Amino acid sequence: MKPLTAAQRRIVEAADPETGRLSGSEAQLTALVRARLAFRHPRPPHAFFLTPAGHRVREEGTAAAAAPEPSPAPEAPEASQGFAARTGAETAPHAVEGPARAREVRTAWEGLVELRRMTNADGARDRPCAWERTHLVRAAALALEAAGCRPAAPGREGYRVEATPQPEAVAVREPTQEGLRACGAALERAGWQVSEHAEPRAGSRSRYVLASPRRK
Repeated sequence: MKPLTAAQRRIVEAADPETGRLSGSEAQLTALVRARLAFRHPRPPHAFFLTPAGHRVREEGTAAAAAPEPSPAPEAPEASQGFAARTGAETAPHAVEGPARAREVRTAWEGLVELRRMTNADGARDRPCAWERTHLVRAAALALEAAGCRPAAPGREGYRVEATPQPEAVAVREPTQEGLRACGAALERAGWQVSEHAEPRAGSRSRYVLASPRRK
C-alpha cells in the first residue's frame, strides 16, 4: 500500500476516535477506501468511516497498518482480512483486545445486520440470513461477542461455540449457569432459537445451550 499523503494523514488523524467517522472531500475519502483504511456506509447519508486498519493507522501514527484490512463488506462479515469471530476454541492468545477489538466486532456486526437487510426477502434485520445458516459457528460467535459475552481464551474461562450433528444448530457451553443464560439471551436477541440441555454423559451436571437461526 502506498504511504498516506499529508492530507490523507490529517483526515485519518481527525477521525472521530469512537465511531471513526471521517470528514474530507469525496476524492480524498474515496482514496482512503481504495487503501482499505475507510469504508462508505451503505445507508444514507453514506458517511465514511475508518476500518479497523484505519483505526490502527490513526492510533499508531504510522503511514500504513502492518496488515491492512478491507472494510467489512456486505457479502460476509468475515470478508475483512485478519478478522474472525472468536468461538472460544482458539489456542493462541488473542492479538487484539480492548477498544480495538470492540471496534472490529462492532463493525463486523453492523456489516452482518446490513447483510441481513440486503439478503432477507423482507429486509428483516432481526432474523439471521442465509450466510449465517451456512456459517453457524462463526455467526453465533459473532452474535455473542457483539453482545458483550466473553469467549474462552488460554488461561481464561468463557463461552465456547461448537458444531453439532444436528442441521442448523450449534452448542454453546459456558462454565457458569449465569454465563450460559446470558449467552442464550444474547442469541435470542440476535434472532436465534435457543434451548437449554443437560450434557448426555452419565453423571454430568453440566448444561449447554443449543441454538439455531430463526427463520420467521
